[in-house]
Amino acid sequence: MSAGAASAAFDLAAWRTDCLQRLDDRMTAALPPDGTLPARLHEAMRYAADGGKRLRAMLVHACGEALGTPPDARDACAVAIELVHAYSLVHDDLPCMDDDALRRGQPTVHRAWDEATAVLVGDALQTLAFEHLAHPLDGDDPAFDAAARLACVRLLAQAAGSRGMCGGQIMDLEAESRRLEIAELESLHVHKTGELILACGRMAAAAADDADPARCRAIEHALKHLGLAFQIQDDLLDNDSSTETLGKTSGKDRIAGKATFPGLLGVPEARSRMRELFAEARDTLAATDGAEALRALIDTIETRRA
Repeated sequence: MSAGAASAAFDLAAWRTDCLQRLDDRMTAALPPDGTLPARLHEAMRYAADGGKRLRAMLVHACGEALGTPPDARDACAVAIELVHAYSLVHDDLPCMDDDALRRGQPTVHRAWDEATAVLVGDALQTLAFEHLAHPLDGDDPAFDAAARLACVRLLAQAAGSRGMCGGQIMDLEAESRRLEIAELESLHVHKTGELILACGRMAAAAADDADPARCRAIEHALKHLGLAFQIQDDLLDNDSSTETLGKTSGKDRIAGKATFPGLLGVPEARSRMRELFAEARDTLAATDGAEALRALIDTIETRRA
């Protein structure tokens, strides 16, 4: 059976519903509840963490299913990586960064509250991610032990730090109004976007009990291609889609003079490169047992419009 046929046979809608319910339940347990002091900060944190595609959380679950990662470990890693992603968006939208007014179809945190609150929301979401990884909830599977939790903390910190997402962000800022070579642009986005996507698989592997090395290699290879494909797709959507469709201001990258794949390669070549990367990600997983969810997820990511 081809990868495409296998993906078609997999009930992604039911699987996604289960993943998102698990994520919502665990996120509710992680975030301070309504009324907890300081109430203003916690309200803004819940606002920032709400909604979105939850792509990274689903990737953690899909990779974890293929690698035999305990469900409680997948839950903890999924929440942690979504909290880090949410913090990065809050800071990315600040006036000193991209200065955006919309995120997920709603006012950005610094518009709904103020800049100081947005900075603190990002800081608090980031630290909460590591607290959640390090501290078991009542009833968590003891198989996700202290050593596995520490490994996941380290992997997430590396992916989010100066050699990962934060490094990619400053590379992005430095590249504004400067023409990059394709290798430079790919390196920028491997750091800014790709490292956090790679961390989904690496954390799932670290939290698994004796994960199969061949499966780990296949998943890592697929996620490397998926991360770059996802960024090219983002660039194309920013170029082609409306603000209403995206839930954030469209065309801002072009206006800001940011380095993008359509800007460097042209739209047809950028689209062709994106399709090649998605195909490579799928092909890598074609013979990987247990990767049905991951293959189906890659298929649906390729068809997204926001």
